[in-house]
Amino acid sequence: MKIFLIGFMGTGKTHWGRQLSEKLGMPFFDLDEQVVSHTGKSIPEIFHTDGEERFREMEKEILHLITLSHDSFVMACGGGTPCYFNNIDFMNDEGVTVWINTHHDILVQRLMKEKEQRPLISNLDENQLQHFISRKLADRRIYYEQASIHVEEEPLEVERLIEKIFHA
Repeated sequence: MKIFLIGFMGTGKTHWGRQLSEKLGMPFFDLDEQVVSHTGKSIPEIFHTDGEERFREMEKEILHLITLSHDSFVMACGGGTPCYFNNIDFMNDEGVTVWINTHHDILVQRLMKEKEQRPLISNLDENQLQHFISRKLADRRIYYEQASIHVEEEPLEVERLIEKIFHA
């Protein structure tokens, strides 16, 4: 089984992905970490030197590479992954997509603390961040809603997540 965790940045995809993979005894991949590993550049570096479009191309290439070379895994995808190059269709064809849907206010709180690591929001103040999240969520919702499984994040427990995945 191939499980793809999708959702906006700050939803905890990596956190829940690691827990899921441990409980299910499956390999775990964080797509952003894989891009960094394959390119030797940090995400902010890639955005700065190559641009977002090239980052999205690399992301797609590595998504396909990992997906087609493994029988089972849990993958934490980047927040924009499902929104480019028909990635959501690819992931739905290859496995189970799980949308972790976190409330806007919680995202603002979390992302204010980790802005420096996230090139799309690193220069935003709190008010700008709120608007950015609202706008991006509105744009991305159409992709996120195509996930096989929708999970409201609060409160989320790994056992509940497993139950939703296997009994959807």
